[in-house]
Amino acid sequence: MQVTETLNEGLKRGYAITVTAAELDEKVNEKLVEAQPEIEMKGFRKGKVPMAMLKKQFGQRLMGEAMQEAIDGAMNQHFEDSGDRPAMQPEVKMTNEDWKEGDDVNVEMSYEALPEIPEVDLSGVELEKLVVKADDAAVEEALSNLADTAKEFEAREDGAAAEDGDQVVIDFLGKVDGEAFEGGAGEDYPLVLGSNSFIPGFEDQLVGTKAGEEKDVNVTFPEEYGAEHLAGKDAVFSCTVKEVKGPKAAEINDELAQKFGAEDLAGLKEQISERLEAEYAGAARAVMKRGLLDKLDELVSFDLPPSLVEAEAKQIAHQLWHEENPEVQGHDHGEIEATDEHNKLAERRVRLGLLLAELGQKAEVEVTDAEMTQAIMQQARQYPGQERQFFEFIQQNAQMQQQLRAPLFEDKVVDHIAEQAKVNEKEVSKDDLQSAVEALDDE
Repeated sequence: MQVTETLNEGLKRGYAITVTAAELDEKVNEKLVEAQPEIEMKGFRKGKVPMAMLKKQFGQRLMGEAMQEAIDGAMNQHFEDSGDRPAMQPEVKMTNEDWKEGDDVNVEMSYEALPEIPEVDLSGVELEKLVVKADDAAVEEALSNLADTAKEFEAREDGAAAEDGDQVVIDFLGKVDGEAFEGGAGEDYPLVLGSNSFIPGFEDQLVGTKAGEEKDVNVTFPEEYGAEHLAGKDAVFSCTVKEVKGPKAAEINDELAQKFGAEDLAGLKEQISERLEAEYAGAARAVMKRGLLDKLDELVSFDLPPSLVEAEAKQIAHQLWHEENPEVQGHDHGEIEATDEHNKLAERRVRLGLLLAELGQKAEVEVTDAEMTQAIMQQARQYPGQERQFFEFIQQNAQMQQQLRAPLFEDKVVDHIAEQAKVNEKEVSKDDLQSAVEALDDE
């Protein structure tokens, strides 16, 4: 087997690989010898079929496997000997397409190598960590929001017209083209007007109704509605308003605290204070992480694999386009061209990604099975009732596992670097922290 370099330009590499006919024949023979003891053929005892007959019967079938194994072996040996790490899957193609048995196999392999990452001195890195305390005003605001979620509804005076924010108790029957459909009926349903829990436009038409009133509500199911047979269809819901109830704010007292699992109001306030400070700490960490990445970006410079930058730029352009066009759900749109701005951001992301990967590898940073399980469970909560199916899906999908593992690994590397850096704490207000977080999205 012969491997000859054909291209060495920047990070681009090219090699010509030749697998001789003799090497292929030897591999086929190895496979036949390995299989011979289990092969049965008419006129011969198991394991006693002559090699020449086996080769005539199975040789051509095994040739493809032998070729692939030989080429894979040559590639693996090359990467082991050279120390190169391909940025993406190498491109491999056979150059003698008129190959026939008895010929050598000629293959071209090309790839972009990952660059050598320079050593980075982290001892001089200084970071600023914003610290926010949960003050009384923030705790009271959170308490008020909790009380709002725990509000109850009490019957309004006779003849009162329903207002936005009121609860109407209704019976309803929905029809499309005059025919009732499954899931389109309900009795004594408590609907809060303005909650947007029903089809767009439904709740608005019940504003102003009174107890005992009957009303036909005309709506159109959204085009992207989950039930395909209803998507985009016009429907009429015959509604009977049985009660109109106004919201009554829950009192902020020990009883409210107990509804949320605390012993008393003081205990609930303590829980809220801890939760708020945990949220502030999470936001402050995001700000500090951006500051760290900015400093790392200034500290290092090295060649980047064009294929990685191009792929990242396309992904950025695609994601931003969908954010600007939220009405487009699918991906059957035209090609989205990456701009200079997308390319610049892609270069930063690829550079920092390679640097963090290198630093993490040298520091032997690993994502544990327990951390992965926790991450999967957090994602699974987004699919109520289907948690087990989601968990099994992730376990069987290596690409999804990598998508979950990558940010966990990055955060652990960031923590490792921050432990070595000088961190200066700065106490600020909640508004200052909020402004710092919002600034992250503007960059």
